[in-house]
Amino acid sequence: MYQQIVDRVQREISEGRLKPGTALPSFRQLAEDLLVSVITVKRAYEELERDGIIFRRQGLGTFVSENGHDRSRETKLHAAQELFRQAAREAAEAGLKPSEIIELAQKAIKEKGKS
Repeated sequence: MYQQIVDRVQREISEGRLKPGTALPSFRQLAEDLLVSVITVKRAYEELERDGIIFRRQGLGTFVSENGHDRSRETKLHAAQELFRQAAREAAEAGLKPSEIIELAQKAIKEKGKS
């Protein structure tokens, strides 16, 4: 569940819905809203903070960092690269030629544009 929180915050930042300096809900508030434990939210926030996407100020709260968008985008890029590697490996193991793998990728990209 904590990974879903991490992913959602990263998506909100990378898509511009959470701007630098934006205050995030407290651990308790987000845990209550999502019906999860405070420990789950704390773990997600700690990962985001470790990645430089958010920062905490004692007594003030948790905020989106100035470079949160770039850091979030960078994290997403690395994840996408790994997924492409895995997909290419699976396709090659299934016996597809490089041109067929590229065709699959292009088709997936076109389908994403339609959604």
